[in-house]
Amino acid sequence: MSSIYKQALGDAFTRLHPKIQQRFGFSSTDKIAAIGRGVMSRVWYGKPYVLPFLYIGTWRNIMFPQQGEHIPFTIENYAYVDQFGRETVTWVRKYRFPDTIRHFDATMVYSRERGKIVDYLGTHQHLAVDITVSVADNGSLQLRSGEQRFYEGPLSFRFPMLFSGYASVTEWYDDQTDQFAISVTVTNPVWGPLFGYEGRFSVDYIPVDHPDRIPADVRPVREERRE
Repeated sequence: MSSIYKQALGDAFTRLHPKIQQRFGFSSTDKIAAIGRGVMSRVWYGKPYVLPFLYIGTWRNIMFPQQGEHIPFTIENYAYVDQFGRETVTWVRKYRFPDTIRHFDATMVYSRERGKIVDYLGTHQHLAVDITVSVADNGSLQLRSGEQRFYEGPLSFRFPMLFSGYASVTEWYDDQTDQFAISVTVTNPVWGPLFGYEGRFSVDYIPVDHPDRIPADVRPVREERRE
């Protein structure tokens, strides 16, 4: 089974930096995981009036109301096949602030119906977000979020962007420092910048010889069929 990022990018995948290709080119059949450890040089949020959005996000490990500099963090990318037979990749980020640890959890699948990646945010996959991926001239991977849909039981509706944000993510490899680098900005068309972060990290590739070896805390509590 091919990597979801290879499926989304097609031939453009080969234009990514070789280290970025390695990081995003594996699937569940490769039986490995990418574990990143590093430091966020800056974690920030916008105006004080965005804090209610961020506090609500902590309920499902989506956003959080902390900010700071030189924040240690980890990112865990495991590839597995979910209960609906979809190739899935975890994006579990943990930020170690001086007084607390905050999580930002997501799982991504490639939707053939939509022709793009769908990112399920949070621990319960309530929020499904369309993701467009592209390759920049320097070989970095760029992800841009689009339409968002809320799912819970029989409930299904397009999530109003007044209460959410559009994410812009760029990840690249710095040959001079031999590190990965990432920059994330989330903005709202009405409220302006919501939050973001930038930092650098190194990646270890560890063997995962069986799905049971994937830590339970990186997988969602529930999985949503609707994309």
